[in-house]
Parts: sequence; structure tokens; C-alpha cells
Amino acid sequence: MNLVKYNSDVEAAEAMTQAYQKLRTEIGQVIVGQDNVVKLLLTAIFCQGHCLLVGVPGLAKTLLIQTIASSMDLSFNRIQFTPDLMPSDIVGSETLDQQRNFKFLKGPVFANIILADEINRTPPKTQSALLEAMQEYSVTVAGQRHDLQRPFFVLATQNPIEQEGTYPLPEAQLDRFMFMISLDYPSYAEEVSIVKATTTDERHSVQEILSGQDIQEFQHLVRRVPVTDNVIEYAVKLVQKTRPNTELAAADTANYLEWGAGPRASQALILAAKCNALLSGKYSPDIEDVQAVALPVLRHRIVRNFKAEAEGISVDNLIGRLV
Repeated sequence: MNLVKYNSDVEAAEAMTQAYQKLRTEIGQVIVGQDNVVKLLLTAIFCQGHCLLVGVPGLAKTLLIQTIASSMDLSFNRIQFTPDLMPSDIVGSETLDQQRNFKFLKGPVFANIILADEINRTPPKTQSALLEAMQEYSVTVAGQRHDLQRPFFVLATQNPIEQEGTYPLPEAQLDRFMFMISLDYPSYAEEVSIVKATTTDERHSVQEILSGQDIQEFQHLVRRVPVTDNVIEYAVKLVQKTRPNTELAAADTANYLEWGAGPRASQALILAAKCNALLSGKYSPDIEDVQAVALPVLRHRIVRNFKAEAEGISVDNLIGRLV
């Protein structure tokens, strides 16, 4: 894709950094704190990736995604996943019109940003309806392929507490999420600010900062960012360390991991590192940029064994040791 607004990649990189700062300012009017979460979500969008947000109720997961969608000139749909949701409720279905001809009615997946709320509350058959959309950017209904409008992102949320009556996402579908982002409780000062801001009649509106065309230009810019061989080798070695019974497996891997990350993890590490460098005002990523995104890239792609669970060693702790 040729640059439309910018004379060079350097000019586009500077524009992307400025746009990111404006987005942070706009989103900060509604969302208190969660700076790293906002950065990771925007990074995924600029990398053409999808995100899974995991956090207890009341941490503004849904509000955060809605606010990000409002700051961009993109269409937005929210799908509340429930046990009785059917695949046709997501992708759409064929119906008979007045002339008794079949007509395809598009489902809510036909939007730029999809909020898949509590994705683990619906059966696997419905969860898998998102697979083709996330990977192929299209859906197939009655043998007909329907392309989705670009840019397209799936931002899913998940509640880690109530697991009774839920359907954990299979590894194949988890692997299609670029990041798994964990939301923590706000600090005391942040919670005071949240209560002050949300218990009055005043409401902040968010201005649109980026258009769909801007986002697509920045997506292509991220992929053109040059990367040195040593950074790529570091990312690949980091992923290789997570694989038990392989040449580069770390000691902790053999003791505590049942499965390691696949090649998608290496690709996601480099893409995210490129974007992280651009958002930080750099023109090429270094090893620190890879380390900055390692946790959300790897935490849903490795599987602990029984020994790790018995000893209370978390996935995040294991990744920290490897990094």
C-alpha cells in the first residue's frame, strides 16, 4: 500500500507517535489508569492483531473497548456471549425476501471493532464461529464467502472468577489472539479518581482521532519497520525456550511446562516489538521492546504441568524467569 498522506516512512512514524499520544489523552478522559493496558490494545490494533482481556467484574473492560472504538472513526458492535448464542447470531443468516429469494442478512461480526463480551460463556460451536473471521477476515454462510471490512479487530473479554458453566477457549483459538491482557485492580489513588468521576452527572465525550485509512496506513508502516537479526534471533530463542524436550528448552520449561508456544508467538513478538518501538519514538526495535511485550504474547500460549500448579507457580512467573 502506498503512502497517501506522508512523504516518507519517517514522517509517517512521527505522525503515528503523535496520533498515539492524542489517543492516550482522549482515552484518559474516560479511563483512569490502565496505561499499559491501553498501550497494548492500541499496539494490537496497529499490528492487525486481536486481544483477549481477562479481569474480574467492574474493571471497565467493556468501557475501555467502547472508548477506544469511539476515539477512531470505525464501526463498532458488541456481542454478549451467552450459553444459548448460535453461530448465526454472530455471522448472520440467509432469509427469504418478499420475492421468495434467499437474501443474506449480515450479523454483528460485520463491523470494524467487535467486542466479544464474556467469550467463555458460550459453547465451542459458537466460539469457533469467530475463528474464520479472526484468521481469514471473512465468513462463509451457505457456501458463500463474505469478506469483512478492514480494519477488523476482535477484542474479547473473559471473567477469571466464575468458571462454573463456562467453556474455556481451546488452545487453537487462544493462539489466534495476539495478546492476552490481564487487568488488575486500580490503586487507591486511581480508585478515588474513578469514584469522583463516575458518581456525578458530568459525562466526557471522546473525539475521533484516527480514521480507518489512517489505521491501515500505520498497520503497513509497522510491517515495514526494519529489524536487526539479533532482535529476531532473541525473540525466536525466547519462544524456543518455552518448548519442552527441545534443544533450547530452559530448565524451568522441562520442570513446569507441558506445552510451549508455537511460531505465531515469534511472529507476534516481532510485530509487537516493531510497534512498541514506533510508539516510543524509535525507528527500529531492540531487545527491550521484545521484552516489553513478551508477557501478553506468551501467557496464553504455554501450558503448565501438574507440578507447576501444585507448587503454585504461575504462567507470568515462568515467563518472567525466561525473559
